[in-house]
Amino acid sequence: MWAFLQNLSFWDWLAVGTLLLILEVFGAGGYLLWIGMAAAAVGVLTFLLPGMSWEVQFLLFGLFSIATALYWWRRQRSAVRQSDEPNLNLRGQELIGRTFVVHEAIVDGRGKIKVADGVWMARGPDAAPGSRVRVTGQQGAILLVEPTE
Repeated sequence: MWAFLQNLSFWDWLAVGTLLLILEVFGAGGYLLWIGMAAAAVGVLTFLLPGMSWEVQFLLFGLFSIATALYWWRRQRSAVRQSDEPNLNLRGQELIGRTFVVHEAIVDGRGKIKVADGVWMARGPDAAPGSRVRVTGQQGAILLVEPTE
């Protein structure tokens, strides 16, 4: 083992880097990409400075791995932006405040309203079919409505 460590060459680092990059292809989510890049960087430095001891090589690999992981982490955090449409894909939330037609009468607080090409269950005051109601909230898949004036 000591003989292997003392004779570590740039080929070993490039092989480790390549192996990590191949493993990244199988879906590691970006983690192995940066560690593989760190191993490749140590391989390049070992090629340029062939007399580097194995301790320094491992120290550089650790430092490069931490540096590239921090770079990736900061880049991911800066990529998160607030949406100009926070209710996108929250269909019930998108409907609050809009007015729709009662599809099936709301009786005893339950009925259905027509929303675009679909029908949603609704809860609110009694209303006849064809009357207009405004969505005021949502409880799961049920829209809370009130009559419009």
